[in-house]
Amino acid sequence: MTDILDNGPFYHGTKADLQVGDLLTAGFRSNYQPEIIMNHIYFTALANGAGLAAALAKGDGDERIYIVEPTGSFENDPNVTDKKFPGNPTRSYRSQAPLKVIGELTDWVRLTPGERQQWNEKLANIKGEIIN
Repeated sequence: MTDILDNGPFYHGTKADLQVGDLLTAGFRSNYQPEIIMNHIYFTALANGAGLAAALAKGDGDERIYIVEPTGSFENDPNVTDKKFPGNPTRSYRSQAPLKVIGELTDWVRLTPGERQQWNEKLANIKGEIIN
């Protein structure tokens, strides 16, 4: 396990409509490579990072950022740490244990339509595999 850089608060961005007390679990399709069923649930200590995840999430629901609490051990997300950025500047993590929803954040910097298009183009051109 990699050293954990902070203790939160932690956020998860999605388009799912959730309630306080709900558990987010692994086992769903990747937003970035939908043929992959993810073995981990991902979260970040940066609200705007969760906002990016919400904007890029699949589905038709509203973009939501939930304040979450890990229920088990977690590690730095190897998909963005060291592999792409030295250390963990994105403060991104993953866990095989569920995340408990403890609240919802309603104020964050949302992507403009142009930024969303740029991100979708970047994601469409990603080469390489997700570390699952």
